[in-house]
Amino acid sequence: MRPTLVFTAFAAAIALGGCASPVPLKKAPVESKTATPVESGTAGSSGVGQNQVAAVQAPAESNAGPGPDVPKSIYFAFNSYVVDGKYTPVLNANATYLTSHPQAHVQLQGNTDARGSREYNLALGQKRADAVMKGMELLGVKSSQMEAVSFGKEKPKALGTTDADYAENRRVDIVYQP
Repeated sequence: MRPTLVFTAFAAAIALGGCASPVPLKKAPVESKTATPVESGTAGSSGVGQNQVAAVQAPAESNAGPGPDVPKSIYFAFNSYVVDGKYTPVLNANATYLTSHPQAHVQLQGNTDARGSREYNLALGQKRADAVMKGMELLGVKSSQMEAVSFGKEKPKALGTTDADYAENRRVDIVYQP
């Protein structure tokens, strides 16, 4: 009986250990850098300060992705990880950028709404990120340019409990890395 208990504890530790830390937190500052030009542009009223911000910003933008006009989120139905056909243009636009910029790297961040256990949502978020990754690979993106991770329900966009809030949180964000 004792070996069975040890094996069960070991298996549980392995299963939960892979889900305990979905993403290294060092990646968070990437998102805050996009807000920096707005803040620094309003702080300095002289043209020199604004030009300096643009000069500093240019190297970071060279790997920032296809631009603000290209959507970088794909949304999912409740309890689903199937990429809806209406998101084909989003996949195509991001895949085109990645294939033409082989040095670019993205993190595909799977998210869920707040319903369900933490473990279930981490697994579902990973399946969503993996589904987007597979779709991008089929469009020619090298797997070495992508990393699929899950935040589960830990990184909501909307904090409410309406159906619209839940729908906003069921997504994969395509986050370009510097």
